[in-house]
Amino acid sequence: MKISIFGLGYVGTVMAGSLASAGHEVTCVDISQTKIDQVNAGRSPIHEARMEKLISDAYDTGRLRATFDARAAVLDSEMSIITVGTPSNADGEIDMTFVKRVCTKVGQVLARKESFHTIVIRSTVLPGTTEEMIIPIIEAESGKKIFIDFDVCINPQFLRVGSLIDDFNNPPYILIGQQDDRAGDRVAKLYDEITAEIIRTSIRSAEALKYLCDAFHGVKMCFANEIGAVCKGLDIDSHHVMDLLRKDEKLNVSGAYLSPGPAFGGPSIGNSIRTLLKTSGVRMSELPTLASLSNSNNAHIGRIVKAILATGKKRIGLYGLAFKAGTDDLRESPMVKIGATLIENGCEILAYDQAVSYSDLLDSNKDYVESMIPNLRDVLAGSFDELFSWSDVIVVGHKDDQLEYLATLDTDKIIIDLVRIADDVSDAGGNYSGICW
Repeated sequence: MKISIFGLGYVGTVMAGSLASAGHEVTCVDISQTKIDQVNAGRSPIHEARMEKLISDAYDTGRLRATFDARAAVLDSEMSIITVGTPSNADGEIDMTFVKRVCTKVGQVLARKESFHTIVIRSTVLPGTTEEMIIPIIEAESGKKIFIDFDVCINPQFLRVGSLIDDFNNPPYILIGQQDDRAGDRVAKLYDEITAEIIRTSIRSAEALKYLCDAFHGVKMCFANEIGAVCKGLDIDSHHVMDLLRKDEKLNVSGAYLSPGPAFGGPSIGNSIRTLLKTSGVRMSELPTLASLSNSNNAHIGRIVKAILATGKKRIGLYGLAFKAGTDDLRESPMVKIGATLIENGCEILAYDQAVSYSDLLDSNKDYVESMIPNLRDVLAGSFDELFSWSDVIVVGHKDDQLEYLATLDTDKIIIDLVRIADDVSDAGGNYSGICW
């Protein structure tokens, strides 16, 4: 395939060398004459382990060159890959100057091109950028139409400076954000020699994922460093205990707890966080990640209550009362906190939890829930049917396969889902809403 790559930074350089080495004809476009001259001399414009050899070998095949002439590069290629930078300003605002400039130029060249052209956005851009900015620019500058004359895909990069070549050749997966399969198929051909799974998704999801991954990596690093401070205060080898933490691939290093929806609760998580903060000997101001967890959890509960109150309804049914399904443990249950707050705001509540029986509640479990909802006996429904009939709003706090139908039910009752009762909610009813989707 003939490919033009815009931008000779870290992402563009490793992609150019790798694709040329894989047999594609690659023309790099950059505004830096120094970088252009380096590539055309078989040298890498960036300093990175093994990059010099990658570029040298690719150049020696005759399939890699660089130019300032964007017009010739686009006209002589089937696909243009945009890898220019999108730095953030001091206030966090993304700078789209370089992306806009390249898209404008590509569009102007496409006005003179008769053959179909594929444009791949490899730069990190905010969700909505492709559909709301990039495609309109190209259509306006070219006078041509998406799908008919050109197509655009998102192919986010998950590369770490310092291991670019290894990350390019051994990614966790290859993500393609597409509007149709034909465009995605063309991008997939770039990776014929890489064995990683290719995942197709929407353009907006692909745009978002790079940001989400980076944010998650930041959370992990801050967590690890704060745990290091706590362990040092407790005279514990932080590397040893974190090695033990990583060995749990069922709950710790896994997808567990990473589904948006419910708040955490129960007798363990909140208690452990508070105890760590209190006893480590480290000031809370020096542990902002750990100290923020309870605040973040409470803020999420606040969002749920706000969504319920925004309906303007007063008869609120809670499906699920324990902190998770299949138990009668009500201690620090988010659903109990939600119910108590609704009562404080003048709502009536009715709750149904098939695992909770008032007569069976004992000790601290009973003490906790009655401190929050003193009239618990009076607000427990005997069945879901009773709950459904009575309620104007039904808040689903427990996952139950038998309730998936609520997502698409044609009813005047408002359904607020905290647990994603159905995997596919694309056909959700008009009165259904997810708290995070």
